[in-house]
Amino acid sequence: MTAHETVHAPAFAQITRPQDVAPALRRDLADCWTAVINAGGAVVPLGCPPPPVSSPAVGPALDAIVQRLAPQRSRLLLATVEGVLAGWVLLSREQHPLEAHYGTVNHLQTHVRYRGTGVGAALMRRLPGIARDEMGLERLRLAARAGLGLEDFYRGVGWTEVGRWPGALRVAPGDDRDEILMSLAL
Repeated sequence: MTAHETVHAPAFAQITRPQDVAPALRRDLADCWTAVINAGGAVVPLGCPPPPVSSPAVGPALDAIVQRLAPQRSRLLLATVEGVLAGWVLLSREQHPLEAHYGTVNHLQTHVRYRGTGVGAALMRRLPGIARDEMGLERLRLAARAGLGLEDFYRGVGWTEVGRWPGALRVAPGDDRDEILMSLAL
């Protein structure tokens, strides 16, 4: 799939409970994450070897995400195109009482077959309504790695850069990147 091919509008689904992640969906999520990591587009989860990785390598991190799912605490938003997982993102409520009105967005992933087709932007445009209307959140935050143009992508879907941690992310020896802090009022 390339940006020049016609892609049907994605369909969306939410997963809010661990028991709703069937084995086939878990495999699709892991395969998507693996493809994104191997293409240089995702942070490698703790305990996972450096790229290239295999789907079993992301399994423990994916299982931890799935086990934390709960309707008012954490949920996955999935985008499918013609029944195939095209991307996903994690939305989590902050647990500390001083931050419970905030949500954190992590792991936005568009499968490499669907890059450039608008799937990632569609997920990010859908997310604020879910956060506000279904979880009662007032603001979202995320952190992105500099050097990939991600801040431009997120600005394009309404987010604001609110700060940077210079050199906070060490991608490789001698390759330190800023961590870009972004926010979205709901």
